[in-house]
Amino acid sequence: MRTFAETAPRLGGGVVSARLQRQRQPMSDPKGAPLGRVRNIGIIAHIDAGKTTTSERILFYSGKEHRMGEVHDGTAVMDFMRDEQERGITISSAVTTFAWLDHRINLIDTPGHVDFTAEVERSLRILDGAICIFCGVAGVQAQSETVWRQADRYRTPRIAFINKLDRAGAEVEHVLGEIRTRLSANPILLQLPVGREDGFSGVVDLIERKFLSFEGQQGENVAVRQVPEELAEDVEVLAQDIMEKAADASEELTAAFLDNGRLSPDETRAGIRTLCLSRRAVPVLCGSSLRNKGVQPLLDAVVQYLPSPRDVPPMPGRAPGQAKASIECRPLRKDKTVALVFKISDDAHGPLAFARVYSGEIAEGMRLVVAATSRKERVARIWRMHANHREQIKTAGPGDIVGVSGLKFAVTGDSLCDESRLVELEPPRFPATVVSMAVEPKSNDDRDKLMDVISRLEREDPTFTHKIDQETGQLVLAGMGELHLEILLTRIRRDYRIPVNTGSPRVSYREGTEREASGTGVFEQVVAGRPNFAEVSLTVFPNPGELAPKLDVALPGGPFPKPILDSMAASLADGLSSGPLGGYPVIHTLARITGLKSREGELTELAAAAAAETALRQAMCEGDAILYEPMMSLEVGIPDEFLGGVIHDLNGRRAEISEVGKSATFSFVKAKVALAEMFGYAGTVRSLSSGRAEYSLEPCAYAPVPRAKMREILGYDPES
Repeated sequence: MRTFAETAPRLGGGVVSARLQRQRQPMSDPKGAPLGRVRNIGIIAHIDAGKTTTSERILFYSGKEHRMGEVHDGTAVMDFMRDEQERGITISSAVTTFAWLDHRINLIDTPGHVDFTAEVERSLRILDGAICIFCGVAGVQAQSETVWRQADRYRTPRIAFINKLDRAGAEVEHVLGEIRTRLSANPILLQLPVGREDGFSGVVDLIERKFLSFEGQQGENVAVRQVPEELAEDVEVLAQDIMEKAADASEELTAAFLDNGRLSPDETRAGIRTLCLSRRAVPVLCGSSLRNKGVQPLLDAVVQYLPSPRDVPPMPGRAPGQAKASIECRPLRKDKTVALVFKISDDAHGPLAFARVYSGEIAEGMRLVVAATSRKERVARIWRMHANHREQIKTAGPGDIVGVSGLKFAVTGDSLCDESRLVELEPPRFPATVVSMAVEPKSNDDRDKLMDVISRLEREDPTFTHKIDQETGQLVLAGMGELHLEILLTRIRRDYRIPVNTGSPRVSYREGTEREASGTGVFEQVVAGRPNFAEVSLTVFPNPGELAPKLDVALPGGPFPKPILDSMAASLADGLSSGPLGGYPVIHTLARITGLKSREGELTELAAAAAAETALRQAMCEGDAILYEPMMSLEVGIPDEFLGGVIHDLNGRRAEISEVGKSATFSFVKAKVALAEMFGYAGTVRSLSSGRAEYSLEPCAYAPVPRAKMREILGYDPES
């Protein structure tokens, strides 16, 4: 792997000093950048940490935009959806491409609200690096932990940006401490803020030992000065610490440090980059995006420390139908094409598939194959995206993130390949839905249109689903939360002009078993003149260590024909998708077939499947079937004078309060609470705090519903 010291551009009097003195210039054409000068990055953070504000500054300073968009007045380029502009939050991830120091940077701005966590999940799946933004006052918040874990899962190198240092109570050391303790990360502070709160005036670059201030009407001019005298001693201590940490990156740097007692700035940056790419450390920068301070050095850090597509291992893939990945997708144009569709968008121009190219290239008119289904697709157009604007291009190669139009069958998570070599890449993984709502069109004439729109929205959003309630015939929509469903219903009504009536939000419960129990199912019937007979014995076990249900059909006393075993497995999987209490999916359960009997010539797939399903249903009931409810991690930040009222309200919501504490400017409460108790909480907590509280919810587990509550939910006593 090449270090930055080997690949960084040399500009005049040195890498950093020339870079920091540059004025804002028109963007150069990034399209022809070699692969080593490409960065695919995302911005991730808790809601309101400043992701989109930072993105807007990045677009302005890079010359991609000639004016600064603002979230608070609805002019942010990256928040282009009407709901985003009206609500001041990011709902959908937005892609853009710009140039910085002769590098091409593909940037995805992601939402911070937990209801739209799928946008973060699918973005991190195809990115090589990320910027994680933390509020200088609140530090590591609930959703900060969530996105950090998502990035860990995809082994994504990160740099951190401590934002909002102009606010009262902002404290860099506090945030660094929380990064260490709550995220188990190793932060390396590369900048020292100068001034506090309203007096925040810039940062000291601890590698170059220079004070950077951001001047001009919009902070576009980076002025480089000597370190303020009162900070000189602290800067030397911190700079020495950075060199010692960078020296640990390699034997070569360790030897250089021992020989000279120090490292050069280039050597230090090379060491920090090695630590970042191997995820042994997280470089940390500081600033205030809203006040236009610190964004240009953040962009420099993207180029310096985050990986290019060449710096990450080849993407592993597998042949369709095989369990293990055994194919390497190298970032070479000469190789066969492999790309991953990570998002589908449907706008006025029609469906648009967002794809990351890993090997080979995509060209206009090219025919590709969806690896999982072998369905053939034709590429009509290829687009380089800038939020909701498109620029048509002819080809896209390794490392490119582009929009592709003309695809009819591909959905999120599908791999597009050359038909001579089918490769399946690992798709993004999405959480299960937790909230549902009954919906009906106001007229029967709109029913077909509504179902068509729902199908289109489901193709866009993997965390949005629908079903028809078998008992009531109602159409039930399911999503990640109240806000998620509210946004989708707004689109149905306003964008697609379909008036609908809705019921109250409902929790998507799960079912399970409290104890080991057995059941027996018998199927005996003459079908089409042929006798069918099977008797299946089955045992269910509580399996709290695994969320998804498990099946064991490895019967003793065989061998049994594989089609018979497969039919029983399919029947049990179907049965576990709808439990005996309320038809909710089954979790935390192991179902094991313990016996299969039949008569000669009468064992059929139909009989085995039907008997297995009957045995499962009986065993679930014998095992004291229970309901599980989704639990949420809740964190409320609130002024001290309102703390008592918030705690009293939470106690009335069956909350388990785990911590009550105080940060620099407010008190906080951490708790675990059932989702069913949190509908309408936004209005309640605003009322309790005169509109001054902030809170976040994050799904954390499923827990058994108390028996009394279970009877209330089901409308009957399952023990009677």
